Amino acid sequence: MTEPTATETLHAFDLVLERIIAAPAEALYRCYTDPELVCQWFCPKPWNVTEAKLDLRPGGASYHRMEGPDGEVNHVRGQYVEVVPGRRIVGTDAFVGDWVPGEKPFMTSIITFKDLGDGTTRYRAVARHWNEADMKGHQAMGFHDGWGKATDQLEELAKSLPLEPVRVRPANPGDAHD
Repeated sequence: MTEPTATETLHAFDLVLERIIAAPAEALYRCYTDPELVCQWFCPKPWNVTEAKLDLRPGGASYHRMEGPDGEVNHVRGQYVEVVPGRRIVGTDAFVGDWVPGEKPFMTSIITFKDLGDGTTRYRAVARHWNEADMKGHQAMGFHDGWGKATDQLEELAKSLPLEPVRVRPANPGDAHD
């Protein structure tokens, strides 16, 4: 089996954000997997995540309700493909849970947390798009700026958390299908 935090081979339609974050991998993983914490950082301000439902298992659904400053609302649905506690989360919008197809596939996200052993983590977020048009559209929306700001928020939150061991949360099948 491949090391979960190994750098994957990039695809022609990938956008990548990578940085060293001054927080332990466990804290970053917790920020990605605790719905209350997700709501505090997951999209760049002034946007907010007002609801997050996460069924953390391969085939489990994810749902994020994002609200903008002018009343905009985006419902982001997807499915987890791979979850390696504390190390890797792969999700896609090609499915919305239990392998039910999504409306229009846009991308797969590959998030890795590599503990560097000194309280820092190599954080890598890959947005793997289905085609060049989707990738270019994501770039034009401001992928690096938006995901970069969200990552700044992620780092600040993760640094503020007390250390806790990574634990696998029990799945609630169907919870994120509302």
